[in-house]
Amino acid sequence: MTDQVKNYAQMLIRDGIKRDLLQQTTGILEAVPQVRVDFESPAVSIEKKLIVIDRVFPKDIRNFLKLLCDNQDFSLYGEIIDAYEQLSDRPKETVGRAILRYVEKPTPEQLEGIKTFLEKETHSSDMEIVLRKDDTLKSGFVLKVGAKEYDWSESGRLEQLKENLIRSVFRNSGVSFSEEDIISILRSSVKDFELEAMDKEVGMITWVGDGIANVDGIDHAAYGEIVMFDCGIKGMVQDVRRNEIGVILFGPDSELHEGSRVVRTGRMAGVPVGKEFLGRIVNALGEPIDGQGEIASDGFRRMENPAPSIVERKSVSVPMETGILSIDSMFPIGRGQRELIIGDRQTGKTSIAMDSILNQKGKDVICIYVAIGQKASTIAQLVNTLKSHEAMDYTIVVCATASDPAPLQYVAPYAGTALAEYFMYRGKDVLIVYDDLSKHAVAYRAISLLLERSPGREAYPGDVFYLHSRLLERSARLSPEAGGGSITALPIIETQAGDVSAYIPTNVISITDGQIYLESELFNSGQRPAVNVGLSVSRVGGAAQTKAMKKAAGSIRIDLAQYREMEVFTQFSSDLDESTKKQLAHGRALMELLKQPLGHSLSMPQQVVLLVSANAGVFEKIPVPNIKIFRTELLDYFAENHSDVYSQIESEGVLTDEIREAIEEAANEFADDVSAQEEIAEEEKELSDALPESEAVFVKNT
Repeated sequence: MTDQVKNYAQMLIRDGIKRDLLQQTTGILEAVPQVRVDFESPAVSIEKKLIVIDRVFPKDIRNFLKLLCDNQDFSLYGEIIDAYEQLSDRPKETVGRAILRYVEKPTPEQLEGIKTFLEKETHSSDMEIVLRKDDTLKSGFVLKVGAKEYDWSESGRLEQLKENLIRSVFRNSGVSFSEEDIISILRSSVKDFELEAMDKEVGMITWVGDGIANVDGIDHAAYGEIVMFDCGIKGMVQDVRRNEIGVILFGPDSELHEGSRVVRTGRMAGVPVGKEFLGRIVNALGEPIDGQGEIASDGFRRMENPAPSIVERKSVSVPMETGILSIDSMFPIGRGQRELIIGDRQTGKTSIAMDSILNQKGKDVICIYVAIGQKASTIAQLVNTLKSHEAMDYTIVVCATASDPAPLQYVAPYAGTALAEYFMYRGKDVLIVYDDLSKHAVAYRAISLLLERSPGREAYPGDVFYLHSRLLERSARLSPEAGGGSITALPIIETQAGDVSAYIPTNVISITDGQIYLESELFNSGQRPAVNVGLSVSRVGGAAQTKAMKKAAGSIRIDLAQYREMEVFTQFSSDLDESTKKQLAHGRALMELLKQPLGHSLSMPQQVVLLVSANAGVFEKIPVPNIKIFRTELLDYFAENHSDVYSQIESEGVLTDEIREAIEEAANEFADDVSAQEEIAEEEKELSDALPESEAVFVKNT
C-alpha cells in the first residue's frame, strides 16, 4: 500500500463515504468498462470526464472521482478500494487533531464523552484533542475538527432555541392566532426543544478588500448562500472555486482581516416580506432606513427564485395605465409586461416611471421603486413627490445609493422582486421600477473583476445577460390557479449619446417586451415626454388596451411618423400644396397635444376624448401656443357638461359611433366658441390700440 493510495483511502473514510456507495460505483464501472478506460486515458479531455461523472455516478462520490481524474490517478481506483477495506477494519487510525475551546476545563468524564463523539464522527479512535481556554463562550464547549465546528456553548444553545422558535412562527405564518395560541406555540416549542451539537462548517479569510473576501476551508458552500463573519457582517457566496470561495460583503470590510473566522449558515440570501413594508423605505437587505422603527414581517423570501413556468402564466390582456397620453395611446403596457424605458441621462426616464406610479392611486396596484446607484438626495426628492401625491400608501422604496458598496447595489433589484413576488402570489397586481439597470450592470462588473473573472465585451462578464434575464423573467401575469396576481416591470437603461446598440442596452432590449425610447433632441426642443415614435414599440400592443382606447388611438402613430418625415423635407420649402399644409398642421397639433407635465396624469376616458377630438381636426382650429390651455379647458368642459360621456366610456370600455359623434360635435362646438371669443378679444385689442387711452377704457367697459 503506497502513501498515495493510503491518503485517498483515508479521504474516503474522513468524508464518510459508505461501503454500499463504493460498491454501487464499482458496479457502474464493471457494467460499462469503456467509462473506466476513458477515465484512465490522458487523451480524453477533463471536461468530458466531468460531464460523465455528473450524469452517471451518485452525488456523494462525484467530488472524489473528479479528484482522481484531475490528478490522472484513476488507474489506482482498485487499490484505493482495497486500502479502504483494510483501513476501515482497523481499530485505531490517527486522522488528525481536534481543538476544544472551553470556559471551565472539562472533567475526565466529559473528555471521554467528547472522544466517543469524535470516534463516531471521524471514524478514528485515536485523535489528538488540543485544549484551549476561551472566556467569550460564557459556558460550555466548542469542538473544531478540520473545517467542521460542533457548538455546545451557551451562545450556541440560545441560537438553536432562537431558530427553533422562528421556524415555529414561520410554519404557521398566514394564520391568525390569539395571544393564548401564540403563547401555547412558544411554550410547546421550548418544552420540546432538544439540544443538539451545532454542526458548523468554519473557514478563514485568506484575502479581503474592496467588498470582496476570499475564504478557505469551506468546501460545501452553495452559490448564493449566506456566510457570517466574526464581527457580525454578512456575506454571500458569489464564486465557488476548487480550493476556496469568493464572498461579497454586505457591510464595510474595515473590521475584517486575513485569518478572520467565517461560518456557513446553510441559508440562501433573502429578505423579510410582508404587508407592513408598504409605505416604507428599506435597503437592499430589507432593513428599514426611514427612521420609523422596525417592520413586522410575515415571512422570509429568497432573493433568487425561479421564474413562473409557462403553465402558471396567463396572457397579458389587462392594461397597466400610465396616465401618459403618448404611451397609453401608442405603446400600451399590460399587467405582467416588461417595458424598457431607455434614453440618455436627463431625458425624463424616471419621470415616466414616477407618473406611472402616481397614476396607480385607487387602482389596487402595489408599486415598488428600486433605486440602484442613485444619489441619496435624488431619492429623497422622489420620496417627497410620492408623499405629496399620497402615493407612499401603496409604494415600497428599495434603496441602494451610490455610496453603498457594489454588493448591495447588485442584490437590490432581486430584493425588490422578492417583495413583489410576495404580493403577486397573493393575487395582487404589482408595478416594479428598476432605476436603473445600467448601474446594476456596472456594480456586477466591479464585483466580477474583483473576483478575477475574465472580462468580455466592453469589460462586462459573459453572464451579465443571464443576470438581467433571470431578474426580468420573474415578471409575469399568473393564472388563477397559481395565485392570479401579476408583476409589471419597468426597467430603465441609460444610453451614451443615444447608442442603443451598446452591449447592455441590446441585452435588455432582447429580454423585454418592448421599449420606450426617449430622445435628447426632442427633450431639448421642449417635447416632454420626449418619446421617439419610430424607435419605441410595445410587443403586446392592442392586447393591453381597452377597445375604446384602441379605436380612438387609430392612426395617431402613423400620422406622427408621416409628420416628422414631411417636416424634414419641407423645412426649406415655401410653396406647399393644401394637403401638405393640412398634414403639417395636424402633426404640429398632435405634437403639442402629447406634451404633458410631470404629475398630471390623464384617465382613460379623458385620453379617449382628446384623441377623438384630435382625429376630428378640432385642435387644428387652435393656435399651437394655445393648445395646452385649450386641452385643459376642453376636459373641464366635458366634465361639467358631458360627464355622461366619461362615465359611459369608463363603464363599458368601448367607443361606439354614437359616443364618437357626440364627442366630435361637443368638441367642435367648444372650439368654435373659443375661437369666436379669441376673435372678439383680438378685435378689442386692435381697437383699443388705435384709440386714445380714455376712449379705449370706455370701449372696454362697454
